[in-house]
Amino acid sequence: MKNFIFISPNFPVNYWKFCAELRNDGLRVLGIGDCPYGQLVQPLREALHEYYKVESLENYDEVFKAVAFFTYKYGKIDWLESNNEYWLERDAQLRTEFNITTGFKSGQIDHIKRKSAMKAYYAEASIPTARYHLVEGYEDAAAFAHTVGYPVVVKPDNGVGASQTYRLRSDEDLRFFIEHMDQRTYIMEEFVNGYVRTYDAIIDSQGEPIFESGNITPLSLMDVVNEQGESLYYIVRELPEEVREVGRRTVKAFDVRSRFVHLEYFVLEADQEGLGRKGDIIGLEVNMRPAGGFTPDMYNFAYETDVYKIWADMIAFDRNTLPMDRPRHNCAFVGRRDGKDYLLDDQAVINKYGPSLRMWGRIPEALSGAMANQMFIGCFDTEEEVWDFYRDLLQTR
Repeated sequence: MKNFIFISPNFPVNYWKFCAELRNDGLRVLGIGDCPYGQLVQPLREALHEYYKVESLENYDEVFKAVAFFTYKYGKIDWLESNNEYWLERDAQLRTEFNITTGFKSGQIDHIKRKSAMKAYYAEASIPTARYHLVEGYEDAAAFAHTVGYPVVVKPDNGVGASQTYRLRSDEDLRFFIEHMDQRTYIMEEFVNGYVRTYDAIIDSQGEPIFESGNITPLSLMDVVNEQGESLYYIVRELPEEVREVGRRTVKAFDVRSRFVHLEYFVLEADQEGLGRKGDIIGLEVNMRPAGGFTPDMYNFAYETDVYKIWADMIAFDRNTLPMDRPRHNCAFVGRRDGKDYLLDDQAVINKYGPSLRMWGRIPEALSGAMANQMFIGCFDTEEEVWDFYRDLLQTR
């Protein structure tokens, strides 16, 4: 029996489904987390063969001892994953320490965590990216900003999501940022006039996709976080061939194997000198894990499938055992903010869109910065219906 250690299996709340499908596929599933066992949801407790509680997942020594305990008790660990951006470096360190060969190790993590290091791999795949500069102080940053022109975007070179990401429009904005920046390394990039779309896939051990999807994000996540706005995105019914082709080239350039990936790109909304013409696809960043929040459930709704099982099948059998010819839909997410007077209250939304809704409810506090407070997820056959859904749910009095 193969041994699989899942780090923090209780967060996000839907990740118990990964554990359940691993167990269904015959793996021994061992969990390490800082949540008391009695507070784990019942399906997760049923999926885990054993759970080791640590006081803090931030304490490497504690987590190391937990992996050592499982190694002593069950033998060699075959897999170790969290599927969580925050723990990717920790996962790699543990694989290195315990010689777990299925996944990135410490010496292989830099190019998938540092945004500046990703640039060379995009170039290898012949995918253009925004010009960039690693910020040292005001003078060098101002020189770059004057070269590419304001606005510019600054964010941690090694960061998670849109946290600490800002659009600077002037020297005054830049000076304020420099005076208040923390000790992390920040990357500054020229502003790209485009919207975000993604290539999301489950990749087998040969680097080939066994599941492919993608989404469109019409609003800037940076603005959602900084301005506390609503959150919108939708899984596309059909993945455009040009996105599929760029996504597969990216997977090859980064030598991705046996992983769930969420690869982000800009699509230019106007010609931009040095980058391309309207409609061209520009590399943004790679994420070597599933898209965040409830997006895995949205893949399932959109394609009438089960990506939790497809991922587990990849781990257990290196292939997908599910049929992929099911009906497909666009699956739309709306995150609404507390305190706004929406024309349709929550019950009115349910009354109007009930047959189309697949999930609704409160968004966990840990995700609310990027996803807002109250979510509605619905499936629609046309993009026009998606936009009607957005307009109805975002209209205020």
